Amino acid sequence: HLCEPPPPKPAVVFAETALRQVVEVIGPRRPVAQLRPLVTPLLVERVIAHAGVARRGSATMLRVRVRSVDPGGDEVCAAEVFASFTRAGRVHAVAARIEQSRDRWRMVALQIG
Repeated sequence: HLCEPPPPKPAVVFAETALRQVVEVIGPRRPVAQLRPLVTPLLVERVIAHAGVARRGSATMLRVRVRSVDPGGDEVCAAEVFASFTRAGRVHAVAARIEQSRDRWRMVALQIG
């Protein structure tokens, strides 16, 4: 979309931090409990399931892109996040949606490929 507003800086910072932590839990270099304030309970379970799949090697974040979702008003309160990470010599993709609620960002959807 040509007139798409840029994502707010706090959304970008949150997206980068949250996805890095998701990848580190998958890694496994970080305890899953640290994700609880950042993502919905269903997504915590999804990350646990993904981390439990028999894989070797640590996961490393490559890049993160954040795109505003049409706010329908003056303020952007949702964004789509696209990222990639490597694990065991393979590149994987991640897609997520973050939303702002009560002055705080939270990941509400996550797909790990």
